[in-house]
Amino acid sequence: MSHPATATRAAHDTTQPGAAISILILAIAAFVIVTTEYLIVGLLPALSRDLAISISAAGQLVTLFAFTVMLFGPPLTAWLSHLDRKKLFVAILVVFALSNALAALAPNIWVLALARFIPALALPVFWGTASETAGQLAGPAKAGQAVSRVYLGISAALLFGIPLGTVAANSVGWRNAFWMLAVLSLAMAAALWALMPAVARAPRMDFKQQARLFREPYFLANVALSIVVFTAMFTAYTYLADILERLAGIAPARVGWWLMGFGAIGLVGNWLGGKAVDRAPVKATAGFAALLGIGMALSVPAVHSLPMFCLVLAVWGIAYTALFPICQVRVMSSATHSQALAGTTNVSAANAGIGIGAMLGGAVIPTLGLDKIGYISAAIALLAVLMAPVVGALGRKRP
Repeated sequence: MSHPATATRAAHDTTQPGAAISILILAIAAFVIVTTEYLIVGLLPALSRDLAISISAAGQLVTLFAFTVMLFGPPLTAWLSHLDRKKLFVAILVVFALSNALAALAPNIWVLALARFIPALALPVFWGTASETAGQLAGPAKAGQAVSRVYLGISAALLFGIPLGTVAANSVGWRNAFWMLAVLSLAMAAALWALMPAVARAPRMDFKQQARLFREPYFLANVALSIVVFTAMFTAYTYLADILERLAGIAPARVGWWLMGFGAIGLVGNWLGGKAVDRAPVKATAGFAALLGIGMALSVPAVHSLPMFCLVLAVWGIAYTALFPICQVRVMSSATHSQALAGTTNVSAANAGIGIGAMLGGAVIPTLGLDKIGYISAAIALLAVLMAPVVGALGRKRP
């Protein structure tokens, strides 16, 4: 992700004609693109049934997407970020449209895996350049507001992409959910092509010089902490729809609405995380990781009492959502330079954790059972809590 300060420095002196509508389209495009990544979690039970594969095998589609973003995000962003932004964004959205169409037509998991791999290459490039471009379009005086609008699209996708996918899967089918994303991606590409003004090209990133960041122990420790936090989050969350169906006894048609409630209560976590991270990023990570562990560990024992189950899911949802901005700000603030690269690196770290979590959860289900997944996730969250003081000590030793 690009930092607001970076966007401000790169901005033009005045707001460009058509900036407001372009920023709105970028925000909607961000929602569509990030929803494409996360929607698959809500579709897993339906995919598993329709393609006659296990839920664990279906979960590896999450791992594939996440690991692709993790491995290719920083170098592809560095390689492509100097290109004409309008053409770059249109090309990315066309790639997403075609990939989602391929996913809708996929006859088996192998074709579906290909349809997930291709957009995973393009997602971090969009995520790493869209906010910076919004700042350029808006000009220095309004750059911060412009960036926040693009982030709103990303945040909405993080919170509601999975529930929307689950609702769509049960109302129109998972294939039609991908068709809808394909149409939306193509519509956003056409809108940007028609309405977005030209934007000054960014200078080619000197990746070698910025890569000195990866020799800083405190920064690396924060990246490692993000990997552990996201592993804890997604070991259980990847299979939350399955937990709701098989353990809590929620009807498949209602699972999406439960996930929507999980995302809605998460808005409280987003607000709390934003306030806590300004004061003490590492301590905020430890506190919300502990809360996350409690919520995940108690989720299965609480399924027999509806009020208790709702309370536990609320605790889980608040902590889960709070950790997204906390980890992003913590990693970026740990960097002494090259904050844009630091932000993109945290996106890669998050996706590493998402991939590991989906893979680990997929291994736990057939060996220990779905009812044990909350305890395994909580143990990983505890590891993050124990890592936090070590990371904080490295920060205090910085020159």
